[in-house]
Amino acid sequence: MEVDMDYQSLSSLCTQVRGDILNMTHKAGSGHPGGSLSAVELLVGLYFSGEMAVDASHPDCEERDRFILSKGHVAPVLYSVLARKGFFPVEELWTLRKLDSILQGHPHMGHTPGLDCSSGSLGQGLSIANGLALAARRTGRTYRTYCLLGDGEIEEGQVWEAAMTGAHYGLDHVIGFVDYNHLQIDGTIEEVIGNGRIEEKFQAFGWRTMTIDGHDMEEILNAVAKAKKTQGLPTCIIMNTVKGKGVSFMEN
Repeated sequence: MEVDMDYQSLSSLCTQVRGDILNMTHKAGSGHPGGSLSAVELLVGLYFSGEMAVDASHPDCEERDRFILSKGHVAPVLYSVLARKGFFPVEELWTLRKLDSILQGHPHMGHTPGLDCSSGSLGQGLSIANGLALAARRTGRTYRTYCLLGDGEIEEGQVWEAAMTGAHYGLDHVIGFVDYNHLQIDGTIEEVIGNGRIEEKFQAFGWRTMTIDGHDMEEILNAVAKAKKTQGLPTCIIMNTVKGKGVSFMEN
């Protein structure tokens, strides 16, 4: 498939974004690098391949695609991608979590250019994505809404209420992703609340589903392309990932 950047360039950008994440959280002395590192390929792929319609020079375009970071604590990866895309100067990254910075610990639309929602309270993003998709339908717009959830986050009941809603209304312009890195703050997913067969659960709730390697750019972009061709139901792409990916002593 054709992309705005070739795969080698996308891979190089992933390395750069990982460096940004480490520098940002180190300078801040706090933050969530592990879950940010596991989502790098997805965000770089969406924002720089051409699959998602966004333009930093027209950030308020009504027809732009929307991206919802439901697991808002991994804001560093989104901030890096937005800066590299041109929504604000890269130098702002080094102010993460500082007083008066535009980049706080969780995404805040009132402060940060390029955001489509504020987030941080887990479990809410998919409901927001549904609302945006319904708004597009009612106003005759064609934009898509992409939503990234964490595997620990989907232990929240509201996620499954949103899953039912998305299927009920046939929101085929919603594409959800689960960052399945198998870890949450209190331990492994299996130890805390095992969520079992995630793909089969979303299928049972009426979604089209795919499971991919969340660090393989070609798999990610091919899955997104397939999801965009789906009609009549939303799509959930489960990404097998490694928390802390790219930093040997942080992985897993």
